Amino acid sequence: MQKPYSLFSFRKRILAVTLVISFIFCSLALRLFVIQIINGKELQFKATDQWTRDLAIVAPRGDILDSTGSALAVSYTTYNVYVRGREVESATTLATVLSRALEMDFDDVYKKVTKKGVSEVLIKMGISGEKAEEIYGHKFTGVYLAENVARYYPYGNLLTQVLGFTSIDNVGQTGIEAYYDQKLKGQDGFSYVQSDLQGKEIGGSLRYYISATKGNDLTLTIDSKIQLILERTLEKIMVEQKAKNVTGIMLKPTGEIVALSTKPSFDLNEVPRDDLETLFDQSKIKGVTDVYEPGSTFKILTVSAALEEGVTSLDDKFYCPGYRMVDGVRIKCWRTIGHGSQTLTEAFANSCNCCFMDLALRLGKDKLYEYLERFGLGQKTGITMAGEAKGILMDKSLVKNVDLARIGFGHAVAVTPIQLLTAVASITNGGHKISPYFLSKETDVNGNVVFEASNAQGATTVSEKTSQIVNGLLEFAENKTGKYTFVEGYNVGGKTGTAQKYSEGGGIAQGKYISSFIGTYPADKPEYLLFIMVDEASAGAYYGSVVAAPYGKEVFSGMFEYLGEKKQDESIVVEYVDMPDLVGLSLADALMEVKKLGLDYEIDGEGEFVINQLAPYGTSVQKGSTVILIT
Repeated sequence: MQKPYSLFSFRKRILAVTLVISFIFCSLALRLFVIQIINGKELQFKATDQWTRDLAIVAPRGDILDSTGSALAVSYTTYNVYVRGREVESATTLATVLSRALEMDFDDVYKKVTKKGVSEVLIKMGISGEKAEEIYGHKFTGVYLAENVARYYPYGNLLTQVLGFTSIDNVGQTGIEAYYDQKLKGQDGFSYVQSDLQGKEIGGSLRYYISATKGNDLTLTIDSKIQLILERTLEKIMVEQKAKNVTGIMLKPTGEIVALSTKPSFDLNEVPRDDLETLFDQSKIKGVTDVYEPGSTFKILTVSAALEEGVTSLDDKFYCPGYRMVDGVRIKCWRTIGHGSQTLTEAFANSCNCCFMDLALRLGKDKLYEYLERFGLGQKTGITMAGEAKGILMDKSLVKNVDLARIGFGHAVAVTPIQLLTAVASITNGGHKISPYFLSKETDVNGNVVFEASNAQGATTVSEKTSQIVNGLLEFAENKTGKYTFVEGYNVGGKTGTAQKYSEGGGIAQGKYISSFIGTYPADKPEYLLFIMVDEASAGAYYGSVVAAPYGKEVFSGMFEYLGEKKQDESIVVEYVDMPDLVGLSLADALMEVKKLGLDYEIDGEGEFVINQLAPYGTSVQKGSTVILIT
């Protein structure tokens, strides 16, 4: 039997319908909220992407300048060629013209021009303005040119490692280009055009153009003229000394790096991207990334610590019989026949290992390590460049007297060239610790200076008195025949070093040496410090006094001429003598001949007769120069 209709059941139906309608409206409102408020921007971007076509406008990178304002790296405009296949009228004609103009394979271009499923395809990047004009002149539909930016280095292979290079996408890969990429890269712009559903441009539609903003310009501490002098000398060393590689650094004692290079190198405008091994090796700033055992140049640090602690003085005397016995181990001086009795000044000039073993042992392990820490060894210098190594110091708890003695003359310790030169700078500049740097100033696109370097002095390393004494020792060491004779008329100081290399297994690599030279100018209060390191010279000699120091003299001479530096003494005249034939003579007779000519000498070997000599017979040699007698 059918139930009678009631008002209550009607209300239930009305309520149900109302709830359903309310639910639908709430769902729609929620959906609209999600679409418009939460996902609004994202969907707007997607919509814009569907009805517009855009081409990026790549921002020019900021210029890199040297300290005199000369451009080291600049940007120039190139063009990328794009094709929108839907707009092309004759694919064959277009592919023929483009393949000829761009020197590309016709089939490859044709495949790109007729490619389906994409709105546009890149044909080629980085074409010249002339090529772009040629293509534009044909007035093809569907062909678009977008501005791009490429990097140009006016000096080619100058500053290869320091400047570094960029990728094809204009991103810094190495050197300054990579380290300061965020400052240099700028802000890209865009060009938009409205299109229909098929991706074709709508005639008369709105166009949008957002210009690119150039990156900031960087002014470096580098002086390109001094850099050029240094690099030419390094190339000369590579040829004359047949070296594996050479590194040079010119540093101001306040931290500014004036010049830095490693050879061999490559032209930054012709980066060898197809030879990754060469690219990696020649891109490394070996003066920053590679460690080596310094040898006698390290003695500058040992004598500074000893003088500061009062364990030696200029009046101190040392006797060298050619070796020292330490912990029962016989450690030889480089001059195996010994130096005899000598003052500290003479021992430093003679680079006597025995003297510096004594100084290290007098200081003791704790004090020597305290000074090595002060000088920054085993630590990064903070140089503004990626990849810096810390160097290697033995764990102090494991150091024995025999190790301490070797550290005293620059063995059993490893440093980077910039680390050692920075330590020497902190001694010779009056005793102020520094951090080396490249960036002098940063300027934005409007010419506003947004950064400028300041030469803030760090902690004290040694006293002013010790600094002056060490400067005097360096001056005497390189001017053995009289004041201002190393570089005729100029007050240049310096120290040479020679150290054996080690094989991968840890043993000494026979016949492989690193030769080095550290120079200071003016010697009494340095404004420039020079470092030259020659890795595996193979032309016959390997001592730093022969392989590195003469080239240090060349760099200083070239720099003085460029700077217009006046001589400290115009009356200095350096004499030259012809090298006699010493081969076959007894060592005693050869030494008499060498001394008679006013030449210094080093002996390689322990025999009684001379079997070879450097410089060769008949060579013109400056008085006071060091010659090698091989026995």
